[in-house]
Amino acid sequence: MKIFVTDLEGTEHELEAIEGWRVMEIIRDYGLPIKAECGGACSCATCHVYVDEGWLDKIQPMRDEEEEMLDSAFNVQDNSRLSCQIILDESLDGLHVTLAKNPD
Repeated sequence: MKIFVTDLEGTEHELEAIEGWRVMEIIRDYGLPIKAECGGACSCATCHVYVDEGWLDKIQPMRDEEEEMLDSAFNVQDNSRLSCQIILDESLDGLHVTLAKNPD
């Protein structure tokens, strides 16, 4: 299983993914620049990513808690999601996301 992550410089990374893991965990474990300050508790917006349009209807719907956290994020777009709230399963093999820039 793989996911594809585009970093802040526009470089795409092909990452081995594990079913049942959060996209944020995979990105963090590969050392890509994602803050993920709350560790996946959906209490910050520092794991903000943009989901490629072709994948939006394949991921789980956004819960109210995630929507509230995204309200505090920067550069939110229609395809914004918190990567800690996207849990990988076989239907997401090949998922493409782009890291969102967080303020320093």
